[in-house]
Amino acid sequence: MADLLPEHPDFLWRNPDPKPTYDVIIVGGGGHGLATAYYLAKQHGITNVAILERGWLAGGNMARNTTIIRSNYLWDESAGMYEQSMKLWEQLPEELEYDFLFSQRGVMNIAHTMQDVRESRRRVNANVLNGVDAEYLDPQQVKEVCPIINIEDDIRYPVMGATYQPRAGIAKHDHVAWAFARKCDEMGVDIIQNCEVTGFVKEGNRVVGVETSRGRIGASKVALAAAGHSSVLADLAGFRLPIQSHPLQALVSELFEPVHPTVVMSNHVHVYVSQAHKGELVMGAGIDPYVGYGQRGGFHVIEEQMAAAVELFPIFSRAHLLRTWGGIVDTTFDASPIVSKTPIDQLYVNCGWGTGGFKGTPGAGLTFAHTIAHDEPHPLNAPFALDRFETGHLIDEHGAAAVAH
Repeated sequence: MADLLPEHPDFLWRNPDPKPTYDVIIVGGGGHGLATAYYLAKQHGITNVAILERGWLAGGNMARNTTIIRSNYLWDESAGMYEQSMKLWEQLPEELEYDFLFSQRGVMNIAHTMQDVRESRRRVNANVLNGVDAEYLDPQQVKEVCPIINIEDDIRYPVMGATYQPRAGIAKHDHVAWAFARKCDEMGVDIIQNCEVTGFVKEGNRVVGVETSRGRIGASKVALAAAGHSSVLADLAGFRLPIQSHPLQALVSELFEPVHPTVVMSNHVHVYVSQAHKGELVMGAGIDPYVGYGQRGGFHVIEEQMAAAVELFPIFSRAHLLRTWGGIVDTTFDASPIVSKTPIDQLYVNCGWGTGGFKGTPGAGLTFAHTIAHDEPHPLNAPFALDRFETGHLIDEHGAAAVAH
């Protein structure tokens, strides 16, 4: 039994009671909250920090995403943020001293029409200019990277090519959370589970603490990292966020031997597929069109994404559905995140990542921690300020986020 203890998550961090006051309170114990606390402690020496999670650690979107990591976004601002994240992902297993199964197996975005081809080549050129590894593949090269894909020309949407980022890949999401949590705990951060924030304590326009299900907790600064519930918290604090929350569904198949060597995404037929470390085929598509907080699947969405997957991968017709689930994604009007100060003094918000939250985890944590520590944005998150929706300086990444991934 003793040999098993270090690997069991319950023994990787303390479960303390809240202290009366902290320098920083982070609301949300998912990947972004954990990464923010880690970089506050590591880079800014701020360790009197509490992460407040209303449920269990990383039990929200962090446990419900499909773990794809890439940085091939179109606009300079997005490429800067996500490429910084990619570089951090590449060093984090050693830095955190935890193997969270980061597998750089590459990501392909399939082109099915001439417009897809034009947009794909445009993105590859933009990526190369921004120092992001990217290339355009013709159909035969697509087949060489992923032998099981169907590139015949007699299907509804034939494969006409693809963008490819070789450094992209997947990681084990719960292991990522445990790795950050362990290091945060080692540096003195309090991880407080089953502690729901129910209100904010303010003096004038300045936040000085939070009301929780476990009592009032004082704080010099408060940071929101609550994904789909960010707008609920903002309402409690007295300001509005330009986000909507939607259910996002995904599914896995039964276990298989390795058959799918990379990650394949198609905006046009609306599906993406990877194979998990244990062998399940992981599939997803776009967000549900309605606003809501459901964490469950719907058969019509499942049917459509499975039909798309079988068209691209005829071999998948033999697979059996094992499990479905839903997450709650927070989407902005330009499909880009908000990492910013708010109209309330000493209150900060990190939200609006939509379907890109997991891949952006370390970059979000790094830049959000800088913003909190200095009360000024990091150069990488300065374009993602809340006031861009008033000034019109939008970063429209709908093309990159048309399929949830």
